Amino acid sequence: MKALTVLRLGVLDFAEAWTLQKQLAQQRGAGVLSVDTLMLVQHPAVVTLGRSTKEGNLLISAEALAVMGIALHDVERGGDVTVHELGQLVAYPIIDLTQHTKDLHWYLRQLEEVVIRTLAEVSLAAARVPGFTGVWCESRKVASIGVHARDWITRHGVALNVENDLRTFAHVVPCGIPGVVMTTVKAECERAGVAFPGFMAVEEAFVQQFGGVFGIDTLASS
Repeated sequence: MKALTVLRLGVLDFAEAWTLQKQLAQQRGAGVLSVDTLMLVQHPAVVTLGRSTKEGNLLISAEALAVMGIALHDVERGGDVTVHELGQLVAYPIIDLTQHTKDLHWYLRQLEEVVIRTLAEVSLAAARVPGFTGVWCESRKVASIGVHARDWITRHGVALNVENDLRTFAHVVPCGIPGVVMTTVKAECERAGVAFPGFMAVEEAFVQQFGGVFGIDTLASS
C-alpha cells in the first residue's frame, strides 16, 4: 500500500515553503518520513527563476518588483521563469520516486495528468501541448510545472491558476514561451458556461486525482 500525507498550509510565504520542502525532502530521503507528502499552498505574489531561465524573460528589474512588494527567487527547479500569486493552487509533492518510477519525464507527465483529471472534475477539457511542459485549455495555459529531484526525492511541482487575477504574469514571459496566454480555472468555467466550484473544491479534486494517478491507497490530511 502507498500512503500520502497531505499538508494544507493555506497562505504561506514562498521562502518558508521552500525551506519546508527541503526539510521534508531530506527527512524522506533519510527514512525519517516513511510516506510521501503533498504540500498545498497559496503564495503572496512572487516570481521564481528556474534553472533554464533565459535572459530577458524577466521583463522588469528586481528593484522594480521589490517596490511593488513582489518577491524574487532563483530556485533549483527545472524550467524558466514563473509566477505564484494568491488564488493559485501550488502543489509541492515530496515523492520518493524509487517507490514509483525512477524517471523524471514520467513524473512530469503524471503531474500533467493530475491537472487534466482535476479539470475534468469541474467539466473543463484540458490537454498537453507537444514540446512543452504544463497543461492548456485550448491555446491558453492554465498550469505550470517545474520540478527538482535529488536521490529521486522530488521538490517543487505544480502551479494551477484557479482564481488568481494573473496580474503578476505581466512582468515575465511565462515559462519562457513568447506570446503565451495564461488563464484560470474560473475564467475557463465562465468561458465554457459551467459553474465555478470555488477554490477549495478544486483543491479537493486535485488531492483525489493525485491519489488516483499515483496509486495512493491512503490519504491523511493535516
